[in-house]
Amino acid sequence: MNQPLALTLAQKAGPGLTLALAVVVAAILLAMPLLHLLPAEHALHVSAYTLTLVGKILCYCVVALALDLVWGYAGLLSLGHGLFFALGGYAMGMYLMRQSAGDGLPAFMSFLAWNELPWYWYGTSSFLWALCLVVLVPGLLALVFGFFAFRSRIKGVYFSIMTQALTFAGMLLFFRNETGFGGNNGFTDFRSILGFAITAPGTRAALFIATVALLAGSLYLGFALARSKFGRILTAVRDAENRLMFCGYDPRGYKLFIWVLSAVLCGLAGALYVPQVGIINPSEMAPTQSIEAAVWVALGGRGTLVGPLLGAGLVNGMKSWFTVAFPEYWLFALGALFIIVTLYLPKGLIGLLHRRDRP
Repeated sequence: MNQPLALTLAQKAGPGLTLALAVVVAAILLAMPLLHLLPAEHALHVSAYTLTLVGKILCYCVVALALDLVWGYAGLLSLGHGLFFALGGYAMGMYLMRQSAGDGLPAFMSFLAWNELPWYWYGTSSFLWALCLVVLVPGLLALVFGFFAFRSRIKGVYFSIMTQALTFAGMLLFFRNETGFGGNNGFTDFRSILGFAITAPGTRAALFIATVALLAGSLYLGFALARSKFGRILTAVRDAENRLMFCGYDPRGYKLFIWVLSAVLCGLAGALYVPQVGIINPSEMAPTQSIEAAVWVALGGRGTLVGPLLGAGLVNGMKSWFTVAFPEYWLFALGALFIIVTLYLPKGLIGLLHRRDRP
């Protein structure tokens, strides 16, 4: 077979192969919670540890996709997305702590001799109000921050530094016991959600399926935006913002919309992360967490939507292995990975795959 004909067949098979792989991955993810419901002695049983680990990684995949929307398409490198993720987690954690406490105060408040709930805890015994907080708290913070940042035309490295300072300030605030969020211990010891035991196999399976649905919905929304006129304007903001303004567009509204949407997606991911992992504390706001998210996107290939999912899965899989086998070397491995990607894989793993398809 001559080379042009082989290339033509490969190009025709490409979309079909990609779709087939997506279907296989989706089938595996949807089968995992069902296999978790099988008896523990069954050969196909998926353990609670495996289901929790994969569910946690899927939540990180949503964060990677959200960051790709602002960095890959709008050119805004955020080093503060860990803050939005943690805020969504804390909003859900407040509800879970109220469920565990019943009519009393959460355990950490009793330990610190609090006499009553702070005003910002009012209504958190309601699941619907908790969901509103999951969306509103990171969304409003992103709206206020983005409004002033984009109005001042802050971009590039200055924008990255400001987002990193924002998440660092949030971490320091939540570390303080008097803020009413559990200090450095955060929230843990959750018992139920919507009346169901949080460690029950059925509850774990439902949370996992909800995470898969959130990831699928976020991916669909991302592709819909990327292929629309809005997505083309975002890429113009990234590549030639001054020229776009000369054409009569105001980029501030486009950047603010995608920035707030990205923050809300991170908040939803955090809300599903907390009941599956069973803890939320200020370490999730650490600047290193947001930097890791940037590594996920860079490794997978920014501006591709699918690439960041691949990067998040690969890096967190490596992290799970390193922190058990060689915990003291993980940060060195992460730094080396980032350097290799920067020097040799500027378009990430997706770019490497595309390069292999060329003649």
